[in-house]
Amino acid sequence: MLGPEVLHIGFGNHVIMNRVIAIVSPGSAPTRRLIQESRSRNAVIDMTNGRRTKAVLITDSGHVVLAPINPETVAGRVSSSKGNRADGEYED
Repeated sequence: MLGPEVLHIGFGNHVIMNRVIAIVSPGSAPTRRLIQESRSRNAVIDMTNGRRTKAVLITDSGHVVLAPINPETVAGRVSSSKGNRADGEYED
């Protein structure tokens, strides 16, 4: 592998794909609580550029990334990126 695979999440913002452990929508009460708790410990990364949060990405480091694109779109980009790997194998 040449380097970390990045995932475009809108407005020129990217995250390292292998660090994301969950992609959820921000509407549920547990997700809103997670965002608030993460804000209180300075672990929220807001990549919405002032737009509405449509997806919340949870990383293995405990950071919470707010994204302006739908969770389905993010998941689709992850799967299409993994499907386009040259060697055809997935890395865990």
